[in-house]
Amino acid sequence: MFSSLMPQRKEFFELLAAHSDRVVAGANAVLRLVNSLGEQNGDIPALAAEVDTHEKSADKIKAELIVLLHKSFTTPINRDQIHALTIELDNVINALQDVAHVVGMYNIKESTVEGREMASLGADACMRLNRAVTALPDKHRTQEIIDLCKEIDEIESKGDRLERQAVTKLFENGGSPWIAMKMREFYLQQENVLDRCHDAAKTLEEILIENS
Repeated sequence: MFSSLMPQRKEFFELLAAHSDRVVAGANAVLRLVNSLGEQNGDIPALAAEVDTHEKSADKIKAELIVLLHKSFTTPINRDQIHALTIELDNVINALQDVAHVVGMYNIKESTVEGREMASLGADACMRLNRAVTALPDKHRTQEIIDLCKEIDEIESKGDRLERQAVTKLFENGGSPWIAMKMREFYLQQENVLDRCHDAAKTLEEILIENS
């Protein structure tokens, strides 16, 4: 699929893979952060700072890739698709950062079963996204990418159902409206991570269709 164009422009794929590596690192930091809520030895500020560090690193990679796009005459795939995928990956790491920031802004001290499961789903979706992006240069791994994108879609659907259940649960037992509002935003930001992974997977599928 990409064999005739890839050799002279492999740096595009390398930068996309590096960008998706930062997404995985950010997702794993968020997972540890969410799982640490309520634990005595949980260093929430340090984990939030780790997410910020990964986001800044991802921003540098995005900037480098966009510069490469502007100065390159040829690209291994449609330059608009490269740009779109870069922006989608950036949206994922930004959404992960938003989860960490919501924990700090709303002073969320405890997580929930649903919160921890959503964080786990986010890490799983980001890992699959990374694997799909890494496989992109290899024409023999097209089916693998398709399967990974389907898995991301399934994870997003599961997260959507879980988020609705979690929000409904907040208002079932007449608890504190303030706590309900905080946790609703917490769940919403976690669902946003899955939505952004889903968007990136759709872009990958479009790339495969155009270059098949």
